[in-house]
Amino acid sequence: MMYDNRVYQKAIHILERRRESATLEANARMEEISRQIPELEEIQQKLSAIGISISKLFFHEGNKEEEFNRLRSASLALQKQKRELLVKNGYDEDALSIKYICPVCNDTGYYNNRLCACHKELLKEIMRDSIRKNAPLDDCTFETFDTRYYPEKAMENGISPREKAEKILDSCRKYAQSFNAHSPNLMFMGRTGLGKTHLSLAIANVAINKGYSVIYGTSQNIISDLQNENFGKQDKLLYTKDEVLNTDLLIIDDLGTEFKSNYSVSCIYNIINTRILKKIPTIISTNYDHDVFYEFYDMRIMSRIAGEYSTLILEGNDIRYIK
Repeated sequence: MMYDNRVYQKAIHILERRRESATLEANARMEEISRQIPELEEIQQKLSAIGISISKLFFHEGNKEEEFNRLRSASLALQKQKRELLVKNGYDEDALSIKYICPVCNDTGYYNNRLCACHKELLKEIMRDSIRKNAPLDDCTFETFDTRYYPEKAMENGISPREKAEKILDSCRKYAQSFNAHSPNLMFMGRTGLGKTHLSLAIANVAINKGYSVIYGTSQNIISDLQNENFGKQDKLLYTKDEVLNTDLLIIDDLGTEFKSNYSVSCIYNIINTRILKKIPTIISTNYDHDVFYEFYDMRIMSRIAGEYSTLILEGNDIRYIK
């Protein structure tokens, strides 16, 4: 499971702010309570002095156990006195302790030299936020995909668009449930407003919950950022070449709507081919049918899609228009 360095750095920054905020709140609480209970400040000074004395013991030679035990007993007695004073004055006995969001790792993000559960959840939320900037991730789940908007009337092949949508929905559920770093590639085809983006994002939701990194973007936005990166324009890039080529799951939406040029075709080929060679999954959606799509891209791209992607074709009327 591979998160980009930018995601890790953002998580570390958030954890640092959490610790700083918790410490500032504890200091403010200490000042307020000390005004109500002046004896606390004297106790705190004595505890600090004991702490310094214990530290100095490590630099002394000879038997230090007796002195250490004496200092430890004095510290425990003062801590007990502090708790009793707090309770006596109507406070919780731990009112002066730092209140971290995660009491397991104290907002460091690590526990027993491993990523804490809070750190993992934070990484997932950063992934979700990166997609929310460009797509309605929270609204697009399998539960909110309503097949009643697809026509019931059978087509020439004897299957109705609704029946077909239900089968595709079931396939996508199973795909998401078994998703891993080497899952197959998918390609959604169909006219505008038939739920291609919805199903892609529903899969993304499940993949993120499993701890996988996901990048979602339209082909136009991805190619634009990669082109800017290629020409040294590094400011405010949502997508970088390293992220696009290496994320656990890449979702390219609206393939074919990008401005066609030698660079865009070469870029799409490189993304598709590189990820196929690395055996990491990509999901593509396009509004074009097979004939138009084959006219738009050269055979290098089409042969790889034909040989390495499972195609799911949605049919019916624009659901957004119906709604």
